[in-house]
Amino acid sequence: MVFVPIAIGMLLLVAGAHWYVWRRLVRDTMRRGGWPRRLATPAVVLLPLMAFAAVASERAGAPMPVQQALGWPGLMWLALLLYLLLGLAVGELVRPVLLRVLERRARRAGGGTGAAAPMAEAEREAAVAALAQQVATAEAADEAAAAAGGGKGASSGGTGTKAPLRLGPATEAGDEGGAADGGDSAAAPVGGDVSRRLFVARTVAIGATAVAAGTVAYGAYGVLGRAPRVKNVTVPLTKLPASAHGYRIAVVSDIHLGPVLGRGHTQRIVDTINARRPDLVAIVGDLVDGSVDHLGTAAEPLGQLDARDGSYFVTGNHEYFTGADGAGEWLDHLRELGLHPLENARTELAGFDLAGVNDVSGEDVGQAPDFARALGDRDTSRASVLLAHQPVVIHDAVDHGVDLQLSGHTHGGQMWPVTYIAEAANPTLAGLERYGDTQLYVTRGAGAWGPPVRVGAPSDITMVRLASPGA
Repeated sequence: MVFVPIAIGMLLLVAGAHWYVWRRLVRDTMRRGGWPRRLATPAVVLLPLMAFAAVASERAGAPMPVQQALGWPGLMWLALLLYLLLGLAVGELVRPVLLRVLERRARRAGGGTGAAAPMAEAEREAAVAALAQQVATAEAADEAAAAAGGGKGASSGGTGTKAPLRLGPATEAGDEGGAADGGDSAAAPVGGDVSRRLFVARTVAIGATAVAAGTVAYGAYGVLGRAPRVKNVTVPLTKLPASAHGYRIAVVSDIHLGPVLGRGHTQRIVDTINARRPDLVAIVGDLVDGSVDHLGTAAEPLGQLDARDGSYFVTGNHEYFTGADGAGEWLDHLRELGLHPLENARTELAGFDLAGVNDVSGEDVGQAPDFARALGDRDTSRASVLLAHQPVVIHDAVDHGVDLQLSGHTHGGQMWPVTYIAEAANPTLAGLERYGDTQLYVTRGAGAWGPPVRVGAPSDITMVRLASPGA
């Protein structure tokens, strides 16, 4: 029951955001009835529907061409919408300043000094005076005609009706067109209030759109146009023997293969990792957003990973979006590619124990993380490294004496200012932090979920170098 009001609130929020964008980008800047407005208005309605359809088609397992056709425009629109809203919000602060500047320039051009009345106001006053003079003259003429002609309206050609009074151009200047309300800006006088408002509205709209588009383009290039950055982090472990000093683990998470990120994305990641020649590769969850049938070939380059002690994998929350069977199919497929899934399990390596637990989302399908099974009977004198997708399980790791936990999930927030929400929801957003005797390292991940865009949270692959105090 709680879901229903939340869903309604979210829909109203999305609808309000799109109405605001339409108002500022379309209604306030485009002529009513013109072809730009006729194209822009349906687009503002269609794009959010495509975004919802893209997410729904992914969850429903629709054919990949359908997911791709909906995903590219729909998901990119979500990123653009975020930065359009931010840009327009800043524009609300700029708008009154620009209007004030333009009004001052109009006064200088019209009157020469700040004390003089603007030219348009002077014209209006002159028109009112002329109108009063016409009315007085007409009434006097009517009275004279009535006295001379026995009540006939001589001034109206004997018909008894008054000739219509016409205002000059000065009076018509006060009839400002409806450009600010969607009318044709050509009807407004140059330098008038309406033309100034229209100029400011278009300036803010163009500026916000340019900044938003540039931000999204740069953020998309960071995901689609280049390999993730490689970070180097040294982590000292007090229990690590000198023989294991300098051991290097390539940590990668949140690859998110799907309708947007495919085989080429996987190949860039694999090539980047292999170029660093790590001792071990750790893939800590959220590899895929779909089934093996749709994305099996996209994951195949993972079979090329080359590390002395092999490549290991633990599930993330997205592996369970298709249920326990879907996660099981992926684990089997990864084994076929030569990877080693750790399902609440542990393996002993030279110098330390490597353990892995299922993601907490596995609880919904009977595959919950089991720390006791993975760590309960180990030799606590040995150093231990735990692979766990979400940082939130760090307190379980502390309770079981883990020396280092490697996680992902947060994406570093992926797109500012979403970073603040992600930071509030996770104990560590990104980087290395200590919790008691346990250290936690969180990678920002190598891919992106939803829009293939990262702003203020660049994707990364981390080379974790273990250090022994006795070396």
